[in-house]
Amino acid sequence: MPAIPPILGLHHFAWRCRNAEETRHFYEDLLGLPLVHVIRLDRVPSTGEHCPYVHLFFEMADGSNIAFFDLGDNIAALPSPNTPPWVNHIALRLATLDELEHMKRRLAEHGVDVLGTTDHHFVQSIYFFDPNGIRLELTVPTAPEEQLAGYRTNARSTLDAWTKETSTPEPARA
Repeated sequence: MPAIPPILGLHHFAWRCRNAEETRHFYEDLLGLPLVHVIRLDRVPSTGEHCPYVHLFFEMADGSNIAFFDLGDNIAALPSPNTPPWVNHIALRLATLDELEHMKRRLAEHGVDVLGTTDHHFVQSIYFFDPNGIRLELTVPTAPEEQLAGYRTNARSTLDAWTKETSTPEPARA
């Protein structure tokens, strides 16, 4: 059996947006992510269905992108009805705590409600919502490599313990 090919990184994460220009302003003008590509089509290439849209790509420093679809109907994606709003989010990495504080001030100056700084004991983060209701996190890694190595070593046993504690026993068969 051939080896599993390595996943090289994130190319893009795509989400629906309410308004392409509103989204462009937020991601390009406030967060500093350049708009690098826009696709405008009337048919979805993967399915062939008719659905006019634009697909926007904003590039991060590592070459990965955050992307959005504007379907031209001024509707944002609905939040998941069975999930607290803090669960589904996109975390974007900054290099320093000074940069994190700068972005916190910048966002607040532009009327964005910012939660944090929150110390997670391996990263420090701020949280806020984009104009589409998508929760974003800006985060800075703060843990030393030894701490991260310990997390890697213990990850599977921690998950196994959670799975055991939260799994529902199968009903007895007659």
